[in-house]
Amino acid sequence: MKINNVELETVCGITSTLPDNDKVELAFIGRSNVGKSSLINAMLKRKSLARTSSQPGKTQTINYYNINGEFYFVDLPGYGYAKVSKELKEKWKKMTFKYFKNSQMLRVVFLLIDIRHEPTANDVDMYKSLVDIGFCPIIIATKSDKISKGVVNKNLQIIRKKLDTVEGTPIIPFSSVTGNGRDEIWEYIEEYVREFSEDI
Repeated sequence: MKINNVELETVCGITSTLPDNDKVELAFIGRSNVGKSSLINAMLKRKSLARTSSQPGKTQTINYYNINGEFYFVDLPGYGYAKVSKELKEKWKKMTFKYFKNSQMLRVVFLLIDIRHEPTANDVDMYKSLVDIGFCPIIIATKSDKISKGVVNKNLQIIRKKLDTVEGTPIIPFSSVTGNGRDEIWEYIEEYVREFSEDI
């Protein structure tokens, strides 16, 4: 897909009212420092659209990126960040699940997992919670450039087993450095956007 225009249209904090959008939404979530902002920048071929940081917990709001005036990327706060209070983490969690349960335009959730490590308890909880709500998340295994090619398939199987994924769930190895996986992710995005357009 050719990206002609990207705009950070809406930013929602803990007390904000979610926007009443009329375009399909595609959400991205993962634990803090999993590479979510880097993925969004790489997908849109923008160097600093989504702010990246070596310090986890950079995204603390729900950010709606309007893509070509056709659909939204929704960047959600990371979870599992230890250096904030339990109270604040709980507020972020409530805000995130308020979005998952109330958005009328959300069609798919991309759940990011660091391919270098076994999924954390927070990763497992997030996956199961999304499935319980009614979503079947697509898994993006980030930072695939940081391990050897021979280890990639082994680690993908570990992720699948640990999350106990629904049969047929895609797990896409991705690197924001090499661009590996970008085209495959775009194929899913374009499919959801096309299906939404056909349903109108």
